[in-house]
Amino acid sequence: MSTPPGDGPSSSWRLLAHPLRSRIVAHLRLHGGATSAELARALGTNTGATSYHLRVLAEAGLVEDTGLGNAKTRVWALPDEEDDDDLTVRTVSPDPEDVEDDLWLAHDHVEHLASRAHTWVDAAAGWPLVWQEEAGLHDHAVLVDEEQLVALRTELADTLARYRRIGAGTPGAKRVAVTLAVHPIDRAP
Repeated sequence: MSTPPGDGPSSSWRLLAHPLRSRIVAHLRLHGGATSAELARALGTNTGATSYHLRVLAEAGLVEDTGLGNAKTRVWALPDEEDDDDLTVRTVSPDPEDVEDDLWLAHDHVEHLASRAHTWVDAAAGWPLVWQEEAGLHDHAVLVDEEQLVALRTELADTLARYRRIGAGTPGAKRVAVTLAVHPIDRAP
């Protein structure tokens, strides 16, 4: 995500600590550009609310007008960045106010991911068999130390980046969301 000049990343993230703003960004990440009216329909709200929050997000550089609209409508999208399909929510900050916002955003993101997973569970039977067998929920436990944890995350990120490049030119390719929830099972030391 872009950070406005002179602002730290936490100030941009703080803007997302609002349910509608975080949903707008999530929708644009997954579905690409949209008008305020399209976002309102998709998110179950009104165009006044989406228009207002899009302007706030645009001022912070988190969304931009693509210039693809007409005199009455604007098409909004995430800024064109190398990692625009990735969203990493962290809860580590030296500023207690940032930690509170980061925790809210992380919990909101978990709820959003759960909602998407429920949508897939309900829709899976309507997809071809290979999609039903290969997509879905997978839960793997591994044993790693700190160095191996870093290597694991790096390898997974590299694999996802490779498939993003490969899929970009593949006819009939479908967008899939790969959610990584890497967290310890054991109690904190």
